[in-house]
Amino acid sequence: MSSLPKVCIIGAGCSGFTTAKRLKDHGIPYDCFEESDDIGGNWYFGNPNGRSACYESLHIDTSTTRLQFEEFPAAPDWPHFPHHSLIHRYFRDYVEHFGLRDSITFTTRVEHAARKPDGSWQVSLSTGEKRDYDALVVANGHHWNPRWPEYPGEFAGKMLHSHEYRSPFDPVDMRGKRIVVVGLGNSALDIASELSHRSIAEHVWVSARRGVWVLSKYRGGQPADKMMMPPWMPKKLGLALSRRAIKKILGNMEDYGLPKPDHEPLSAHPSVSIDFLAKAGSGDLTCVPEIARLDGDAVVCTDGRRIEADVIVCATGYRMSFPFFDDPELLPDAEHRLPLFKRIVKPGIGNLYYAGLAQASPTIVNLAEQQSKLIARHLAGKYELPSVPEMEAAIKRDEEKHLGQYYNAPRHTIQVDFARYVKDLRKEIESGGKRAAAAVR
Repeated sequence: MSSLPKVCIIGAGCSGFTTAKRLKDHGIPYDCFEESDDIGGNWYFGNPNGRSACYESLHIDTSTTRLQFEEFPAAPDWPHFPHHSLIHRYFRDYVEHFGLRDSITFTTRVEHAARKPDGSWQVSLSTGEKRDYDALVVANGHHWNPRWPEYPGEFAGKMLHSHEYRSPFDPVDMRGKRIVVVGLGNSALDIASELSHRSIAEHVWVSARRGVWVLSKYRGGQPADKMMMPPWMPKKLGLALSRRAIKKILGNMEDYGLPKPDHEPLSAHPSVSIDFLAKAGSGDLTCVPEIARLDGDAVVCTDGRRIEADVIVCATGYRMSFPFFDDPELLPDAEHRLPLFKRIVKPGIGNLYYAGLAQASPTIVNLAEQQSKLIARHLAGKYELPSVPEMEAAIKRDEEKHLGQYYNAPRHTIQVDFARYVKDLRKEIESGGKRAAAAVR
C-alpha cells in the first residue's frame, strides 16, 4: 500500500480495544466508536448501553493464566477465577497503559455502515454525522441480543432473560419465589445455583431440552482449563483421554438428578460450575424436562409435569446481531451461521474484519488479541489474503476441524479450538506475509 488506510472500529469491548492497540502499533489511523460511556462491553457491570449481561456475583469461568493478554499479563496475586469487577478494572488498565482512551469516541453509536461503489465504507453515527473509511472492524460482541424461547400459552408470573438478571433481588425480588430456570449453559448454572440457596427461593427447577455434562472449574486442585490437551497432540487422542478423565472424575450426570446427556463430554460448549452438581445432588434444585407450554400460574413440561411458578428465567443464549448492517451478505443466516476466513474475513470483502466473533475455550480475550495481529498486518500491507476460492476451501476445512466434535446446534456455529486455532492463525499470518512480500517484488 502507498498509504495506510483509515479504519473504523465499532465497539470498545476487549475485541475492539485490543484491535485499536494493534493498529496503533502499526501507525494505522483509526476511529473507535463506543455506544457506552466506558470501555469493557459485556464486562462493564451496569453498562448504561444495556449490552452487558453481567450479574452481581459473576466470576469468569476461565482461569487467569488462560484469559490474560499476552502483552499485558494480569497481576501475580490474581485469583484463579476473577470477579467481573476485577476483569473490568484490568481492561481499563490495559487501555490506560497503551494510551488508547483518547482515541475512543464514547457515547456515540454506529447507526449504519454500508459499502460505497468503490468498496470503501460510509458510517452513519448517532450524532447525525457521516464519515468515510477505507476499512471496517466489527467488534460489537455477540452476547447482548437475547434469544427468547417460544412457548404456547400464557404465563401469569414474571418472565425475564438471564441478560436482565443482576441479583436475587434485581430486577425481581426472588425471595420465597418458585422459580424455573430454562437452560443448562453457564449462566443458567450460575443463576440457578445462586437462587437455590435456602435463604432465597422457595424452590428452583431447571428445565432443559437435553442433558449436558456439567464440568468442574477445578481438577486435582488446579483450574481445569490448565489441563487442556496441547495442540501438538492428535485431536482424537486428546478428546478420548479428556473424555475418559471427565467420566472418571464426575461419574454419571443422572446420579446428581440431571438428565442423561445424549452426547459425549466436550461435544458441546463446556457448561462449567463450582457448585451446581452439589446443589442438584442436595435437593436444593430440581432438573425437569423441556417446557411444553405455559399454563397461567404454572409451566407444563414435556413429560406432563405441571410446576406452579412465580418467575421464569430464560438462560437461552444470544443471537449474533449487527444492527448497523442491512446487507444480508454481512449477516448470519437463519441457522446462525456466518462463515468467515479464520473467523475474521468474509471472502470477497477484504476490508471488513469481524473481531472476536468466535466461541472459544478458554475465552475471547486473548483470541481477539491474536486476531488483531492478522487484521493489523493486512491493513499495513504486510499480509496478503489468499484468493477467494482458497479462503472458501479453508473455511470448509476449518469448520470440519473445529466443529466436528460438537453436536449440531446454533450455539456451536462459531466454536473454535483455541490452541489449535491460534497455532493455525500464526501459520497463516506467516504465509500471508510471504504472499505480500512476493507481490511487491
